[in-house]
Amino acid sequence: MQLFPAVDIQNGRAVRLRGGDFERATVFDDDPMAAARGWHELGATALHVVDLDAARTGGLINFALVSSLAAELPIPVEYGGGVRDLDSMERVAGSQVKWIVLGTAALTSARLLETAVERLGDRLTVGVDCSDGMVATHGWKQRSQMSATSFVSHLETIGVQRIVFTDIATDGMMRGPNLTALVALAERTSLHVVQSGGISTLDDLRRLRSVAPPNVVGVIVGRALYDGAFSVQDALETLA
Repeated sequence: MQLFPAVDIQNGRAVRLRGGDFERATVFDDDPMAAARGWHELGATALHVVDLDAARTGGLINFALVSSLAAELPIPVEYGGGVRDLDSMERVAGSQVKWIVLGTAALTSARLLETAVERLGDRLTVGVDCSDGMVATHGWKQRSQMSATSFVSHLETIGVQRIVFTDIATDGMMRGPNLTALVALAERTSLHVVQSGGISTLDDLRRLRSVAPPNVVGVIVGRALYDGAFSVQDALETLA
C-alpha cells in the first residue's frame, strides 16, 4: 500500500484543514515546495498535492507552483483542485503531474468526465469526497444528492480506474479514519481506491492494512506526519 504525504496549498502556504473547513486551517510551512522536498528527503515515494484555493474557486490559482514541484521531484505527484473544464484539464495533463484528480466536475460535468476517461486513461483519479455517505462538491462546501456507492458504480461503468475516497468528517481531525465506510465502498467496486482522512497514529495504519480489501492501494496522510505522530519511515514499514 502506497503512502502519500499530503501537501495542501492555501494562500501560497502548506496547510491542513479540520473537517474540510477553510476557516480552520493550520499553517505548517510557508513554502509548499520546501514541505514537498522534505517529505521526499524523508523517504516518501509519492505525494498528494491539493490546491485548496483552486478547489474553492475553480481556478488553477497555485498550479505554477505545483507544476514546478512535480517537475523537480523524482517521485510521482497526485494533484487535485480546480480541474473543472477542458482547458484546466489540458494544462494539468501537460505537466509532470502523474495522477490528475477530478473532483466537482466528475459529478457536475458528464461530458468532461467522459473526455477525461478517454484522454487521461490511468492518469485520471476521481475524488469521492463524502459527507454522511453523500458526495460533496465545490471544495466540500456543497453536498450533492448522489450517494458515494451510486457514484462509484457509475464511475466504474464509464471506465474510471482509480478514486480517492475521503470521509470529510474525519479529515484533519486526528480521531482515526472511517474504515467502516472505506471497506463498505471498496468491497463494492473493482476500482483502485486511495484512502484519505483521519489517520492519526500508526495503529490507524495497522488497522487500515489489516481490514482494507486488496484494491485499496494507497493512503494519504497529512496532519499526523506534520505533527510528528509518526515518521514517514515508520509509516512505510507499517504499510509494507
